[in-house]
Amino acid sequence: MPAETHDSPSKSAIEQNDVELILGNSNPRFSGVTSTMLQVLRHQKTMMSVAVMGPHHLPEGTRTLTFLQAAKLCRTPLPDGRPRVFHARRNNEVLQALALKKIFGAKIKIAFTSTAQRQHSWITRWLIRESDGVISTGSAANSYIEGGADVIIPHGIDLATYQPANNRAQAWEELGYPGKYGIGIFGRVRRQKGVDVFVHALLPLMEKHPDFTAIVCGETTPDQQAFEDELKKEIASAGLTDRFLFIGKQDFSELPKLFRAMSIVTALSRNEGFGLTILEAMASGTAVLASEAGAWKDVVRDGQDGYIVPCDDVPSTQRKLDEMMSDLNMLERMGTSGRKHIEENFTLEREAKALCDFLKSLQECPPSH
Repeated sequence: MPAETHDSPSKSAIEQNDVELILGNSNPRFSGVTSTMLQVLRHQKTMMSVAVMGPHHLPEGTRTLTFLQAAKLCRTPLPDGRPRVFHARRNNEVLQALALKKIFGAKIKIAFTSTAQRQHSWITRWLIRESDGVISTGSAANSYIEGGADVIIPHGIDLATYQPANNRAQAWEELGYPGKYGIGIFGRVRRQKGVDVFVHALLPLMEKHPDFTAIVCGETTPDQQAFEDELKKEIASAGLTDRFLFIGKQDFSELPKLFRAMSIVTALSRNEGFGLTILEAMASGTAVLASEAGAWKDVVRDGQDGYIVPCDDVPSTQRKLDEMMSDLNMLERMGTSGRKHIEENFTLEREAKALCDFLKSLQECPPSH
């Protein structure tokens, strides 16, 4: 999360008529969607004139708009006659944009990014139909959009933040955890994230691979405490409590050093929107094992950057983990390959440019309903 926040709307945003792009920012809670918006925003600001509707979690100096300021600003198009674009990433942000357009007569085009990998509700299907442009982040999410998205733009990674370790053994040692090699799973501790698949696949392997320590990094909410407790009970019954470390939620700034110190990062969700964890690990030069959820099948080249396994499949996960844990040289090759793949195809700059190119194309389209 950014160190500084900007909590009051900036009057300068409404006074300057050059705002081309309005970004929705409706959630007061910091989420993955918020993080994505903020990271891409840094680069979009160099490509378009941007203001954000909603003050939450913004770095100091970000131009912001209230709903009423946006309504006033968008009564007229840009000085050259083009409409502004409102980019929504949540259902309620599309509703805000539709209210601006249909009630206040805003001269805007509405773009909606949909990442959900599930059957959409009737309201979401309606919001998609009402949008002028629909963006998906991967082929799996796109398959749930009626008629398909107009464009697929995967998320990108900040390569300066996520970098390989100069010496992975030293990076691991500096964390202060036991063993020589780390194998991690990152995200909230819950069944949906496949933490149980991680534990059940590893339990029979830990005796064979005594130098590995399993790291479970993520928050356990009160409603999931029983789930975590049951997993810890199974681990204790196997006599492996000191080999499975539940380190809880870590500060955002601590994650890069964790990723680069791991020898393997897993992501075994049963369902996922996009899933940045795997990209962050690959950018950190770490071999990965991912389920078929999220966009991971689009990102990980199976057998080259890591492996893809079916969702909720302990035997397949166990076989691939055993293979990876048995060949440290292969892990290094996979890590190097993954970093190069991210550098070439999944950077924040590439994501921002693709988004701006698409959003600008909407400005050239004829007026819509």
